[in-house]
Amino acid sequence: MRIVLVGPPGAGKGTQAAFLATNLSVPHISTGDLFRANISNETELGTLAKSYMDRGDLVPDEVTIAMAKDRMEQSDAADGFLLDGFPRNVQQAEALDDMLQTEGMKLDGVLDLEVPEDEVVKRIAGRRVCRNDSSHVFHVSYKPSQKEGVCDLCGGELYQRDDDSEDTVRKRLEVYHTQTEPIIDYYKAQGLVVTISALGKVEEVTQRAMEALGSKAGDA
Repeated sequence: MRIVLVGPPGAGKGTQAAFLATNLSVPHISTGDLFRANISNETELGTLAKSYMDRGDLVPDEVTIAMAKDRMEQSDAADGFLLDGFPRNVQQAEALDDMLQTEGMKLDGVLDLEVPEDEVVKRIAGRRVCRNDSSHVFHVSYKPSQKEGVCDLCGGELYQRDDDSEDTVRKRLEVYHTQTEPIIDYYKAQGLVVTISALGKVEEVTQRAMEALGSKAGDA
């Protein structure tokens, strides 16, 4: 299957993408991973993207599109993929359609993870990360440390990243509503969208997603 995953920041797209990609036996293609890999490997596209990022500018759509195209042309994606973070706007969605059409392919479905805005803010603004090891992550409501402000695993100081402040989260949500949400209507017009609630335990959301995608496969 060829699937696009959409949803606001904090919806759990990365977590769900990893589980769904395994269940569907397709690669999880994340825009963030693509950028990091291209920059780390100093590819031509990575060097170009870094030049924009170093200036504090947004990476142009054509660079992101070229990275995604290069990744989707790799052999492990021949029988399908799960896209996470791409397309990010309608222009990228149109470019993806053109890419697939050229290869005689099409998307099978677009999975929209729905989360109330207040829950997004609560999920992200409540995160606390260990200064000693950023893989040690806690949450003031969902996974509190035994001693406030102290990492259970190593005793390091827990802090809130600047990106996780409520003001920053609300700005990220504004960007999502303005730039990314329109692709949902774009894909609804093609009859591709299935919307599920992203509330609840991870495995419950995964089960909902698999059932929704299963119904999409049946439609196809």
